[in-house]
Amino acid sequence: MRIAVIADIHANAQALEAVLDDIATLHVDRLVVNGDIVNRGPSNVEAMRRVEHVLDDATLGNHDDLMRMWVDRDPHLPPEWRDDPFWASARLSAEQLEEAGLIDGIRRLPMTLRIEEPGAPSLLVSHGSPRHYREGYGRYLTDAAISEITEMHPADVLVGSHTHQPMVRHWGHYTVLNTGSVGSPFNGDPRAQYLVLTLEGGAWVPQFRRVPYDHAAALRAFEVSGFLDQGGLSARIFYEEASNARSYLVPYMMWCEEHAHAHGETSWEEFRRRFEQRFRPPGPMGAAVEVMAEDEAARRSGAY
Repeated sequence: MRIAVIADIHANAQALEAVLDDIATLHVDRLVVNGDIVNRGPSNVEAMRRVEHVLDDATLGNHDDLMRMWVDRDPHLPPEWRDDPFWASARLSAEQLEEAGLIDGIRRLPMTLRIEEPGAPSLLVSHGSPRHYREGYGRYLTDAAISEITEMHPADVLVGSHTHQPMVRHWGHYTVLNTGSVGSPFNGDPRAQYLVLTLEGGAWVPQFRRVPYDHAAALRAFEVSGFLDQGGLSARIFYEEASNARSYLVPYMMWCEEHAHAHGETSWEEFRRRFEQRFRPPGPMGAAVEVMAEDEAARRSGAY
């Protein structure tokens, strides 16, 4: 039994195609899409349509839900966002998906997906954690949090995404895995990243794969689609994240909140100046798929 888990595609059609091509060589038994198919990137409709056939094996991500909330005028969406130029990218993405008739597919996505196979440890897949799609499995996940999650949502193996960084962590007999991101990695490596689980000897053996793709074409799509011009400052930040394979939006917003700065060009330029080291470009993308086993993934993620 072999399962591929992809997540955080973020409307990056070029990265998605490369990963699907790689998966086709592995002859997997099941493909799971663990949330955040859309938003952040320019190819929302293309990404959603490319995975429509596997939405029964998909979970809801926070960016997917943002699109639904935007279209449905959900009261949980801060009302000031709708007219804020900073969030023009979200408005543009939601409009594209609504016009293409793809919001219903997002509305049907569950928060979790449980996989039970005979003779195998149980798998619980969720975009963040089963408690909330923004509670990601990352290097700062505490033992107490794992204990609480497994008590509330019992499963032998927890599979999450959301933080855009591959990770493996063991706590007692529990295993916690993070798939990494297909379309917008945050570990300084621009390759498309995902997880393969193979059932061997009654255990799920994780393999973390990093797939090269036409990164330049993905960045050009921001421009030729009009997304970069029409999407406001948030679209430019997403472009920078995709360029450098690092997180900028959340650190920038947290910095603005801490220093009482409004979101805008002035504060963004000051943020860039103050944290110039964050904006170094990634190294060259390798020509071949890189495969990391559990121990190497743990070492690189800082999980141990």
